Amino acid sequence: MPRTIWSGAISFGLVTVPINVVGATEDHSIHFHQYHLPDQGRVRYRKVCELEDREVSQDEIGKGYELTATQVIPITDEDLSNLPLPTAKAIEIDAFVPLESVDPIRIADGYYLQPAGQVAAKPYKLLVKALSRSSKVAVAKYAWSGRERLGLLRVRDDVLVLHAMRWPDEIRDPTELLPPPTDVSEAEIDSALALMDTMTVDELEGPAFQDRYTEAIAQLIEAKREDKPLPEAPEPEESPAVLDLMAALQESVSKAKASRGESTSPAEVHELPHPKKTAAKKQPAKKTAAKNTATKKTAGRRPRSA
Repeated sequence: MPRTIWSGAISFGLVTVPINVVGATEDHSIHFHQYHLPDQGRVRYRKVCELEDREVSQDEIGKGYELTATQVIPITDEDLSNLPLPTAKAIEIDAFVPLESVDPIRIADGYYLQPAGQVAAKPYKLLVKALSRSSKVAVAKYAWSGRERLGLLRVRDDVLVLHAMRWPDEIRDPTELLPPPTDVSEAEIDSALALMDTMTVDELEGPAFQDRYTEAIAQLIEAKREDKPLPEAPEPEESPAVLDLMAALQESVSKAKASRGESTSPAEVHELPHPKKTAAKKQPAKKTAAKNTATKKTAGRRPRSA
């Protein structure tokens, strides 16, 4: 397991759960260094004092807040650790909410919470079982790295996971990004739903969800190391400009089905129901769609006022 990032406790009501925080994700990206091209010398960033014009060691470096151009307020690690915050030493649960009420745009990095010793086993398992049965997540506050943060606690395979969350005022209003007013027909919506059905999967696993960019970088490095021909980029498929949205949707459905080995007969993909029958059948669907839309809007608004 990775190293412990932070140690403290989860607090809800009078229950305290001692925990250790460890990383829940790994970075498998290929990282590069910077080099001086003529002689391959490593280029590094050095910490230099502007006033003395010399490189300084880490023990000479501290934090500070620039009050004015000539006045800096020094802040020590001890100052930060002694802030009068209940979240300085604990992840304090403030509320429990349905997961669907949390806008995914607010959810950031994830961490596993490991029970800290035998004394934490029972309260840890209690919180896991309670969260699992309630189908809810906990919203908590905690203080790391010089600031108080908002977090979301959930259960994954009987282990508590803490997701960092963005505060409501950190989410920009997307209203100004809305497209110009336009009409979309019921037939186009039905075709889009048919395309979604052909692309629906049970889990995010398999070749489609592998990091092809990192694989290509690894192949490039290996080819250069072995002094072999570099891998060639595949020729992009020619995609003619599509002016007919319905035709594009139907063609997409056909290609998706073909990739899965399913039938792509014209009757199954291109033939549309009679307009009158469609109108009669789609009345309940419209109500459902309206209800779903309302639910999504509500779910999008709740976190901002949380």
